[in-house]
Amino acid sequence: MRAVIQRVSKASVVVNMATVGEIGAGLLVFLGVGKNDCAEDIEWLVERIIKLRIFECATGRMDGSLLDIKGQALVISQFTLYGSLKKGNRPSFNRAAPRAQAVLLYEEFVGQLSAALGKPVPTGCFGEQMDIEAQNDGPVTLVIDTKERTF
Repeated sequence: MRAVIQRVSKASVVVNMATVGEIGAGLLVFLGVGKNDCAEDIEWLVERIIKLRIFECATGRMDGSLLDIKGQALVISQFTLYGSLKKGNRPSFNRAAPRAQAVLLYEEFVGQLSAALGKPVPTGCFGEQMDIEAQNDGPVTLVIDTKERTF
């Protein structure tokens, strides 16, 4: 799995002119599911995300986690995180999981993240055209790949 994580003061996602998810302070997570991803990847990624120390604490240092600030998360499916430009200018997405596999793992990820945070995690609509608005805080943006854990 690959995730692009942005620290935000607020974020929302609109599908067909209707807001389907929105959060206040927390993390906007763009999640891509790869062909070789499994339950172990979900568990590792959820733990990593909720414990990332990227929120400012009283001293002004980035030392607080999503759990520490009781923040929210908004998860958006994004298969394009597995795009490859190896053979030209048109991306190939053959490393992304097939839709059926991706939906199952995506929904399990959202469920585990919701359980870890103790509150529902809003999402976009898998496979739909989405308009995402984010007010980045910092900005702080990180890329995490479960297959390249030292990235």
